[in-house]
Amino acid sequence: MSIVASFAVPHPPLIIPEVGRGSEKQIQNTINSYEKVAKEIAEIKPDTIIISSPHTIFLRDYFYLSAASILEGDFSKFGAGTVSFQEEIDVELVEQIKKISEEESFPVINSAKAIELDHGTMVPLYFIRKVLKKCKIIVVGLSQLSLEEHYHLGEIICRAVDKLNRKVVFVASGDLSHVLQEYGPYGFSKEGPIYEKKIINTMTSANFSELLNYDTKLLDLAKECGHPSFTIMGGIWSKTEVIPKFFSHEDVTGVGYGIWSYYPKEDLYVSLAKRTIETYIKEHKKIEVPRSLPKDMLEKRSGVFVSIHKLGQLRGCIGTFLPIQDSIAKEIIENAISASTRDPRFPAITDDELKDLEINVDVLTTPEKIDSKDKLDPKKYGVIVSKDYKRGLLLPDLDGIDTVDEQIRIAKEKAGIAASEEVSLERFEVVRHI
Repeated sequence: MSIVASFAVPHPPLIIPEVGRGSEKQIQNTINSYEKVAKEIAEIKPDTIIISSPHTIFLRDYFYLSAASILEGDFSKFGAGTVSFQEEIDVELVEQIKKISEEESFPVINSAKAIELDHGTMVPLYFIRKVLKKCKIIVVGLSQLSLEEHYHLGEIICRAVDKLNRKVVFVASGDLSHVLQEYGPYGFSKEGPIYEKKIINTMTSANFSELLNYDTKLLDLAKECGHPSFTIMGGIWSKTEVIPKFFSHEDVTGVGYGIWSYYPKEDLYVSLAKRTIETYIKEHKKIEVPRSLPKDMLEKRSGVFVSIHKLGQLRGCIGTFLPIQDSIAKEIIENAISASTRDPRFPAITDDELKDLEINVDVLTTPEKIDSKDKLDPKKYGVIVSKDYKRGLLLPDLDGIDTVDEQIRIAKEKAGIAASEEVSLERFEVVRHI
């Protein structure tokens, strides 16, 4: 596992009904977006949520991460002390981040001393905890160090998460400009709208490297508070192409509130198989076909093979050379469940193995009969061999299978057909999704 998604969100205490007491309705679009984000996070079911906040401990020359086992906080400073939190910290991940930082002489410090949760952390948690009760958190503080160093902290966090095989969501907490309206709490400055327009373009396009090039004078005069937080988030995606989604933007209070999500760009066929396997192994439930899938997956039919490898070794492979289900998506779901639990060569996959799996999906063309093995190519075509009621199939372009004779021999072996027997041949091509 790794960082599976990130979200950029604002943190106005006003948005909490117990604080706003009706005034929160003026930013209803932001509330609606927040609820959608929280639902997405709940569906991910992360092991840990990492929240970067401008309002936790802020140091000049270091980044601060709390290593206390439990952190608590409430909104008493905002007149709503009944809204409180008690959060378990992922201490092991904090220590891994610190370890990598020490190896690079990078300025991160942590302490087992409990600190009070800040509103930059609690506002996102308010929405998340409505729909997701259990998962650990980490709170990451900002610093006066350069934006480049904030970006690099994101890279270090990503490496630490990968090292521990955590399933992590990153939440970059931060408002945009605070000087967008004369009636706002900080008044108006012409730099406010300039920054607002620019940061919306940067975040919506996921051009995170651009975050490093903002003029420091513009950042200061626009009175932003989220830019370094967003920059840390940018660092976690430094080696990964992401799919950005813009939810909403409002500035009716004089402060800019923007919400975005980012998911790693992953093949939709593989993603569907992966989600199917994880849900079936963890919850013993078959997922519904997501209606958001492309038309080809929802309406076209084809044979599909789902292959599972663990640490480079085959762990399961089941498929259909002709379609059985009424869509490719359903074919993937059924064969993913079979490959993970019903391959007779292997025991069913367990929850502990999920983090180590690699999944491929092969979508087959309709097999065509051929009258000679000369029309085969083990790199381009798969083969089906038939003898009476026995039938064996081998996918194309498999490691270690370089000749047609070898391809046919293995396919016969799989079918229980003697090597010396004559067989009927069919060939097919695949579109391989990895």
